[in-house]
Amino acid sequence: MPRLTRDCITWLTYAQLGLWGFFLYGFGPVVPLLRDEQGTSAAVAGLHSTGIAVGSLAGGALFAPLARRFGRGPATWLGLAGVAVGVAALGTFRALPATITAVAVIATFGMMVISGVNVVLTARHGPAAPAALTEANAACAGMGILAPLVIGASVDAGWGWRPVMAVEVGLITLVALVALTFRVRPPAAAPGARAGAGVRAGAGVRAGAGARAGSAVRADAGVRAGAGARDGSGADRRLPRAYWIAWVLMAVTGSIEVCLSLWTADVLRSHAGMTAGAASAAVAAIVVGMFLGRLLGGRIALRYRPVPLLLAALGVSLTGFTVFWVAPIGWLAVAGLVVLGLGNALHYPLAISIALAVAGPAADRAAGWASYSMGVGFGIAPVLLGWVADGVGPHLAFLLVPGFVAAAVLLAVRLGRALRAQRPADQPPLAAVPG
Repeated sequence: MPRLTRDCITWLTYAQLGLWGFFLYGFGPVVPLLRDEQGTSAAVAGLHSTGIAVGSLAGGALFAPLARRFGRGPATWLGLAGVAVGVAALGTFRALPATITAVAVIATFGMMVISGVNVVLTARHGPAAPAALTEANAACAGMGILAPLVIGASVDAGWGWRPVMAVEVGLITLVALVALTFRVRPPAAAPGARAGAGVRAGAGVRAGAGARAGSAVRADAGVRAGAGARDGSGADRRLPRAYWIAWVLMAVTGSIEVCLSLWTADVLRSHAGMTAGAASAAVAAIVVGMFLGRLLGGRIALRYRPVPLLLAALGVSLTGFTVFWVAPIGWLAVAGLVVLGLGNALHYPLAISIALAVAGPAADRAAGWASYSMGVGFGIAPVLLGWVADGVGPHLAFLLVPGFVAAAVLLAVRLGRALRAQRPADQPPLAAVPG
């Protein structure tokens, strides 16, 4: 079994992703409050998710060239600086075009943070990369627990949601000062920048070997991460079919997560009878489940193959959603959200670990393209759900979520088949691959 060793750089990347999580999971409860403040419909308020989608596309396009030019570590810090500027703007301006623009700026730089954390951990931890990525996303969810609670308390105190944006800027500043004081710096070089050049990543893990699906991700078939990119021109080759299936899977599971993040508070208000402040705070229940699921998932990912584990997680998500959707009272709906979060916890970490593993030396480019998948999910699903909600109400509109879950199950099955087909003929079955 692979062993995960957490060094200072690992903890720093966990903190960096946690800072993004504080905004991401806090912004969902803000959207209904923005809608009330700006006097818009649910569909128009959902345009903020379109801003996130546009920003995701821009961030995905920017990360790879910036990582090649300046290195993955500096590119990640640039992302956090941009998030701080965007968050400050969101807390300052009130007009709809201004808030949508601010959200787009935040998402642009936030996707750079996500991409940087993903590739640094994948290159640094090799066989233990799925566990490291799961723990990083646990840190993201852990910080995300705080944001809805702080927002709910601030709203109930009569201060509104905007003071919480200042908290985000302060946290980014604090982490940067700690990293500077203790001289913790992620690797400046981008290991995938020179295809096949054998550049070492951080602790000396080779870019092509740092994420072997047979031993690192165990991508349901023992496929080597370098498949499709095994020679000196690997980084310039097309990404393999398995990568693109994982890409679509991330878009679908991202749609599940963003719909829940943006509109759960509305359902809790309209169907479960909760107040605005209580509903905003209760969104944290999803994130609590995700935090717990990722804490446990980090260990589980070292023992089980990703695709079966992903299918199990989707089943847990559907169970939790069912409890949440049918519950007529607040506490039962919140319990369903916790179970839902437990399942959602593993969707993204498992999918991105497979995607980066099969990309091999093209990990920087693959990470950038992965941001596009989130852009698709963030751009289409919430607006669609908001449009349906304007016609039939948010409760009935939420039946779109089980449809996304069903689509994700079909994609996960196809991904498993693609990984088995991609396995080299000389690669032993998974059970025979040493950890």
